[in-house]
Amino acid sequence: MLFLFFSFLFFFFIEEEIVIPKKKTWSKEAVLQALASTVNRDPTASDYRFQDDPYLTPKTSSEFKLFSLSQESGRNAAKYFISTYPKYFQKDYAQPHIPCLMPETLEAQLEEVSEAALIERIQMRKVKAAVDLYDQLQQAGTPVSLDVTNQLLDLICFYGDCDPAQENVPEQRNEETVGQENKLSHNKRSPCLVFSFRENNNAERVFALLSEPNTHSYSALIRGMVKYGAYSKAFSTYTDLLNNQLKADVSTFNALITAAPEVKEKYNEKWELIVDLLKQMAEQKVKPNLLTLNAVLKALRRCGTVGKSQAFPVISEMRALSIDPSLASYNHLLSIFYKPGAPFQGQTDILQEVMNEVSGKSFTPQDPDDAQFFITAVRICLDTKDIEQAYRVHELLGVGENWRLLGNDFQQNIYHARFFSLLCMMENIDVVLKWYRDLVPSVYYPSSNVMRDLLQALDTDNRLDLIPQIWKDLKQLGHGNRQTLVEELLTLMAREKQNQEVQETFAECALDIKKMYDTGDRGKVMMSWTAGSLSDLVSVLLAAQRRQDAWEILKLFKTHNRVPSEELLDKFLTCIKESGDVNQALELVQISAGFCLPGTPKLIQRVQQEFLTVSPFLLSSSKCSCSYSFSFK
Repeated sequence: MLFLFFSFLFFFFIEEEIVIPKKKTWSKEAVLQALASTVNRDPTASDYRFQDDPYLTPKTSSEFKLFSLSQESGRNAAKYFISTYPKYFQKDYAQPHIPCLMPETLEAQLEEVSEAALIERIQMRKVKAAVDLYDQLQQAGTPVSLDVTNQLLDLICFYGDCDPAQENVPEQRNEETVGQENKLSHNKRSPCLVFSFRENNNAERVFALLSEPNTHSYSALIRGMVKYGAYSKAFSTYTDLLNNQLKADVSTFNALITAAPEVKEKYNEKWELIVDLLKQMAEQKVKPNLLTLNAVLKALRRCGTVGKSQAFPVISEMRALSIDPSLASYNHLLSIFYKPGAPFQGQTDILQEVMNEVSGKSFTPQDPDDAQFFITAVRICLDTKDIEQAYRVHELLGVGENWRLLGNDFQQNIYHARFFSLLCMMENIDVVLKWYRDLVPSVYYPSSNVMRDLLQALDTDNRLDLIPQIWKDLKQLGHGNRQTLVEELLTLMAREKQNQEVQETFAECALDIKKMYDTGDRGKVMMSWTAGSLSDLVSVLLAAQRRQDAWEILKLFKTHNRVPSEELLDKFLTCIKESGDVNQALELVQISAGFCLPGTPKLIQRVQQEFLTVSPFLLSSSKCSCSYSFSFK
């Protein structure tokens, strides 16, 4: 009753009507995102792409690359069969109809020569077919609207006058295209064959057929010229645009600013041209955007000391125009001040200022160069040995969905390699191993160079007892046949004598390494024994009191034409003395004499002194017989 009474009072004194708020529209992945936010990444689990078939989960970087290529190859094969035999893929068994599960239409449906058919081919990105159909329309006297012609120009200039190539498929190149590619200074290549704006190419030919080209027409042509290295032609076309009393759009100016360093030689001339373009933007009342800021900063990377003096004023000017920098902006800024291999005196705090600006922020993709920021930042941290800023960079990677801006698999591999190498260089081994277990192999497949950095970190902190465990990881990661890496591992185990328990694990590890030399992995180059690797292997076995195993390894010197050192034979004789095996001591002397070692007489003298039961006659029979050609490698 009390509840009903208060309810009555509540509704009685309400004067305004209750307004139900608008419902929130959730994305299709909202529930999955909410669930994912409740858990952390499992470092022991494989990548999500391999969860369906754990048996085929890659364990090495080469297997990962092979899996990715085979996956893409399967997609391309499916597209081939769908395009070759489309009639077999028209039946839709899904009820209700699910458009995303049906194959894309790869063949043109309109066969007649018409503007509608031209639009269809443009939308399907069939460059050559669209150009051929456009020529047929011109020959038939059929007018093509300016809007459709501009769409055709966009298609030609974007793909470089050729059909787009399939992803991850090797491109066929001839001598002419290879020569043209070498002349281009772009860091990024077109997804199709390299195209240069030669005389009477399709882009310029279609443009010339326009009776009254508009700003869109000029913009498409200029951007295509800049993309494919025709920088002087781009500025000449821009002059024609101005002579025709037209105004350029922001995309045109962005392309011209990018091309400015290519048409001038001196740093100040490059900057003056950029300033002139910005002034023309103001005169034509063209508002700059984020890509304009990034184009200016990218051009300043080619302006030497002028770039360093103008970088921050450019950012301040853009902020005055309410343009917030993206990760690409900060990437260009860092690249201006930190050149690979250059000294960093007086500018080491630039990275810190950038990190103060971006820390804790979540970024979205706005520029293709956004994916370069994390790689550049961690490279600078590695060059300057700044582990504190490296942690801040890695922390930024975990904010929001910034991880999406790390780039493709190759870029991710570069980032983690630099980050982990810096850890091995600057942190203690416990911290290094913590990161190692967190990243490998769920996120990152380390290269042999990075694993060498890990071995050096173990050596620095005197944690060589972990070498057998690292050796197992080396084999699993596919580095078991890297000779320089294996030899360094053997050298570390043989350098200092550890306690007996550790020496036993070293001995088992050494014998396992010997198997890699004997058999090797299928399809991989077998390692060849060197005198150093054999000596290290014998030393490890002797330290673990594995004299018989060491004796078998000693015989491999003669098998592989390698010469043991006198120090190794002295060490072996000391081990034989502890067991009192006179016969093996004599055999050791014979081995030394067989290699014609200068220390053989001293070895004979040791045997005479330490093994009193040895007959001088037996020792005198050990003569130097150099009947083999041995290598001292």
